Amino acid sequence: MLKYLSTLLLVCVITLELRAQSVNLQAAKVLAQKHPDSALIMLRQLYAKAQEQQDKTSEGLCLQQMGTICYNQGHYSQALDFYLHADKLFTEAKQPLLSAANMGDMGLLYYYNKQTDRSRTYYNRALAIYTRQNDIKGQAQVLGSIGHLYEKTRKYDSAFYYQNQALLKYQQANFKQGAAKIYENLGSIYEDLAKFDSAYVSFSRSLQLYRDQHNEVGSIEVINNLGDILRKTGKYKESLLQTRHALQLASQMGNVYQMASCTKDMGKTFELMGQTDSAYHYSELSRRYSLEVYSLDGAKQTTFLQVLYDFNKKSDEIARLNNIRKLNRIIGVAVAVVVVLLVILGIVIFSRQRLKLRDQQLLARQKAAEHEVMQLEFKNQQLEEQGLKQQLDIKSRELSNHTLNLIKNNQFLEQMRSKLQAMVKDDRRDQKKQMQQLIAEINENFNHEQHWREFTVAFEQVHQQFFDSLRAFSQELTSADMRLIALIKMNLDSADIATLLGISTDSLRVSRYRLRKKLNIQQGDNLSAFIQTL
Repeated sequence: MLKYLSTLLLVCVITLELRAQSVNLQAAKVLAQKHPDSALIMLRQLYAKAQEQQDKTSEGLCLQQMGTICYNQGHYSQALDFYLHADKLFTEAKQPLLSAANMGDMGLLYYYNKQTDRSRTYYNRALAIYTRQNDIKGQAQVLGSIGHLYEKTRKYDSAFYYQNQALLKYQQANFKQGAAKIYENLGSIYEDLAKFDSAYVSFSRSLQLYRDQHNEVGSIEVINNLGDILRKTGKYKESLLQTRHALQLASQMGNVYQMASCTKDMGKTFELMGQTDSAYHYSELSRRYSLEVYSLDGAKQTTFLQVLYDFNKKSDEIARLNNIRKLNRIIGVAVAVVVVLLVILGIVIFSRQRLKLRDQQLLARQKAAEHEVMQLEFKNQQLEEQGLKQQLDIKSRELSNHTLNLIKNNQFLEQMRSKLQAMVKDDRRDQKKQMQQLIAEINENFNHEQHWREFTVAFEQVHQQFFDSLRAFSQELTSADMRLIALIKMNLDSADIATLLGISTDSLRVSRYRLRKKLNIQQGDNLSAFIQTL
C-alpha cells in the first residue's frame, strides 16, 4: 500500500511540474511581445531547468521560443541556430507535431531572408508531417504560409489556390482565428490586383471573425486595411471614419506602431481631399510616432543584445565546462578501462597457457583417432571395391550366360525350323498341316521378349547408363536398334548376332547400314569402334 501511494505521489509531482513548465512557457510567450529581453532571460532559466531534468521536449520548446524572439528582433542567424537545435531535440523526443511547427517557423525565417526555395522546402516538410498526423489546423497554417509566399512573388493564381485550401481546412476545424487571417490574406491579394470590391468583402469577413475572437490587434490592422480600400476607391470620408476608429483602438492599447500607421494613412487621405493642413498635421504625427517606435525599438534592441550576449557567453561557458566534465569523465573511464583490460589480459594469458597445454593433448588424441578412422575408412573402401569388382564379374558372367543361352536357343530353333521346312516340302499331305503349325509356333517364340528383357537388365547392370548416352546421339533408335548395338558392344561376331536376332547375314548388313545413318557416323568410320567408345 505504501509503495502504491509513493508511486501515485511521484506521478502527481511530475504532472504538476509539466503543467508549471507549460504555464511558464506561455507566460514567456506573452512577455516577449513587449519585453523580449525579459522573456529571453526567463526562457534561459526554463531551458537550464529542462536540461537538468533531461526533458528534451521542454528544451526544444524553450529554444523554439528563443528563436522566435530573435527572429522578431531581426537576429536571423541566432534565430536559425535556435530553430535547428530545437528541431534536433524534437526529433530525438519523437514529437513530430512540434517539429512541424518549428519547420514552419524556419520556413518563415528563410522567406524574410529572400531564400524562397529553402522556405518552400521547410513548408513542404511541415505540411507532410501535419498530413501524416491528420492535424487539420497545422495543415491550414502551412497552406496559408505557402499562399503568402506565392503572393509576395506575384504568382497570384497559386496564392489564391493555397489560401482557399487553407480556408477550407480552418473552416473544417472550426478555427475562426485562423480563418480570419486567411480572409485578411485574400483581401491583400485582391488589393494587389486592384479588385477593391472583393478586397473589401474579404477584409470585412476577417474583421467580423477577429471581433468574435476579441482579437484587438488583428481588428486594428483589418480596419486600417478597410480604410485603405475606401481611400483607393475615392471614398475619403468613409476611409477617414475607418482609420480614425483604428487609431482610437490603437491609442487605447498603447500600440505606437499601429498609431503611426493609422496617422500616416490619414495624412494620405487628407492630402487627396486637398486639406493640406490636416494632411501635414497627421504626417508629422505619424513621423513622431515612427520616431518613438524606432526609439523604443533601439532601446529594446540594446537591452536585448546585452541579454543575448550574456546568454551566448553563459552558453559558451556552460559548453566549455560540459566539455571539461566530459573530458574528465572520458579520462576516468579510459583509465578504468585500461586497468580492467590489463587485469583481463593477465587472466587471458594465464588461461591461454593452460588451454594451450590442454589443446595440445586433445590435438594429439584427435590425430590418433583420425588416423584410426582413416585406416578403417581405407579398409572399408578396399572391401567395397572388392565387392563391386566381384559383383561386376558376376554380372558379366550372367550376361555372357544369357547371351550363350540366347545363341543356343536360337540355333536350336533354327535347326528345328530348317528340318520342319524340309518336311513341309515332302508330299505327305497328312503331315503338312501339322508341320506348318509347328513352324508358326517356332517363329512366334524365335525372339522371345522375356529372354531379351533379362538380357537388357543384365547388360545395363554391367554397362551402366549406356543406353542414356546412346540416346544423346539420336532420338530415332528403335528397340531392335538397341538390341543390335548391345550385341555389337559385347564384341560378338556377325554370325552370332544374326542368329540372336533371327535374321540373315544380309539383313544384318542392311541393319548395320541403317544404324550408321541414324547415328550420323561418317563414311569410313568403324561402327563397332564408335559403339565401344560409348
